[in-house]
Amino acid sequence: MQLKGKRALIVGGTTGIGLAAARRFLEEGAVVVLAGRSSTKGHEALTTLQRPAQVFFVACDAAHPDQVAWLLEQTVGLLGGLDILYHVAGISGRRYGDGPLHECSDEGWQATLDANLKSTFLTNRAALRQMLVQNQGGAILNMASVLGFAPSPHFFDTAAYTATKGGIIALSRQAAARYAPQQIRVNVIAPGLIDTPMATRAVNDEAICAFLATKQPLRQGPGQPEDCSEAAVFLCSDAARFITGVVLPVDGGWCVSEGQYPPEAPGE
Repeated sequence: MQLKGKRALIVGGTTGIGLAAARRFLEEGAVVVLAGRSSTKGHEALTTLQRPAQVFFVACDAAHPDQVAWLLEQTVGLLGGLDILYHVAGISGRRYGDGPLHECSDEGWQATLDANLKSTFLTNRAALRQMLVQNQGGAILNMASVLGFAPSPHFFDTAAYTATKGGIIALSRQAAARYAPQQIRVNVIAPGLIDTPMATRAVNDEAICAFLATKQPLRQGPGQPEDCSEAAVFLCSDAARFITGVVLPVDGGWCVSEGQYPPEAPGE
């Protein structure tokens, strides 16, 4: 019961890494509000979790300031306050035109920054304001990516996505330094490739899977959402009370492994 009595908001908590974290937070004794853009996915998540007294859903597009303000109001009303914010929400941006820097479109750049970096800024700002009013400390955990500091452009060449993940790291470390005297801790998880709905393209690509056999040798393939959940529980719990400003790779060895590309066929 590492999170017993903790009041947690998970933004992007209806699928993938966020949903896996919600399950573990509940098991560890937290009461949780899940936030996501899709009401359908939100109610499906509630059905999956099967803990009606401990978990709630609020529909919200975290890239819109008014909706984030409303989300915090609803969360505080449901939980009686806020101890933990875990921001998982984000997009890949490829469908909007994100890609190599010389090809990334204006639309792809802006859509990815809004969904990833702006949303993190908005939820973190709102959570900090609430935690400062409560004057009881708190924990904020943000979602980055190993691509923010360990790029791999052969298969993962998305300029806007990488920039947002680097920005999340910088924003989080600045906040960690600024709010440590108020006992508000701000940390970051930086996953490698995790098997989630957002990563379907990569997970189903044979060449990428062959690359991951050596790039993420602890799994010899993509990680699972649950691999991030244990790290999230720890960093949001009192066991991490002396830890802030940390960027924790949860990457199966990505950052310390060279990774071998499969040989190309003649003529390629």
